[in-house]
Amino acid sequence: MALKEQISELVTPAVVGAGFYLEDVEILNAGRSRVITCIVDGDIPLNLDQVTVVTKAISALLDEAAFLDETAFTLEVTSPGVERPLTLPRHWRKNHDRLIKIVLTNGEVIEGRIAASDEVAVTVTGVKAEVLVAFADIKRATVEIEFNRKADK
Repeated sequence: MALKEQISELVTPAVVGAGFYLEDVEILNAGRSRVITCIVDGDIPLNLDQVTVVTKAISALLDEAAFLDETAFTLEVTSPGVERPLTLPRHWRKNHDRLIKIVLTNGEVIEGRIAASDEVAVTVTGVKAEVLVAFADIKRATVEIEFNRKADK
């Protein structure tokens, strides 16, 4: 089993136990050491205290992991950045009402707000109309950054 999968398998129960999801593990070999990055997310954005709790749990597990041998490592625990694509139904639920850009498998681009989503599709409200898009038809989808959006009151 590859190192990434071993780490994922080891830390996932601790991350889930804390109420979050392990989105990904990235490993960067830097000479005689490694940088292990665990990308953690939740149904709501994580705050600094929550990241600290998860980091301590992951660190304790990795410190005891025999498969890491004697290679020194630096642990980074982070939440997914806005540039990470929306790939799972929970990503769509979490970003409800956010502005998104979808590139379909046929090359068409749809931009609008997430109005609703379920396990197989998302409803996007755009400038012209409301569109139902099946996840199977999406090549890539990302949240668009908005700097001047007024909060709904």
